[in-house]
Amino acid sequence: MHEYYWYDFIGNIGVFLILLAYFMLQVNRLDNHSLAFNIMNFSGALLILASLCFDFNLSAFIIEFCWLLISLYGIGKWLRTHSSRNAA
Repeated sequence: MHEYYWYDFIGNIGVFLILLAYFMLQVNRLDNHSLAFNIMNFSGALLILASLCFDFNLSAFIIEFCWLLISLYGIGKWLRTHSSRNAA
């Protein structure tokens, strides 16, 4: 039987954040270009990656690393868009 470790809890928080972001997108509570959506996805992927440091799975690592990079791109895009608006 598998024991439940603290890093499983951290990973599950990450899963919850990603699923919550997706659900909120589907029910029109978040915009896919919003900072909140991208931060939730980034944070979720980061927490899952942290849990994978203790119980590694290559496939999960690849998808979460890509999810992290895509979310980071979205955050950067949001920051560039909003900093140019404030400068004008």
